[in-house]
Amino acid sequence: MVASRPEDRSLIARIAAHVSWANTPDRAARTARGRAAFLDRFDRQVDPDGTLPPAERARRAEHARRAYFSALALRSAQARRRNRTTPKQDTTPAP
Repeated sequence: MVASRPEDRSLIARIAAHVSWANTPDRAARTARGRAAFLDRFDRQVDPDGTLPPAERARRAEHARRAYFSALALRSAQARRRNRTTPKQDTTPAP
């Protein structure tokens, strides 16, 4: 497919992504490397020099991971509150 407009390129990319996932037999295997890299980030955060014993590094990394996801949850709740109190703009076309 050839797209001449940015809106078309976006839609074509979305179609391609859906086709790709439809042809993926093992979704977990396809995303395993990305998940491992994401979780390794917390190990590097708490022990950048690699000097801690593995059990201590794992314990600290778990706390860093929980702190990260708790901060995400807080930002999400704040955004939902902000959106709930912000009046919606009328997007209906004028007659």
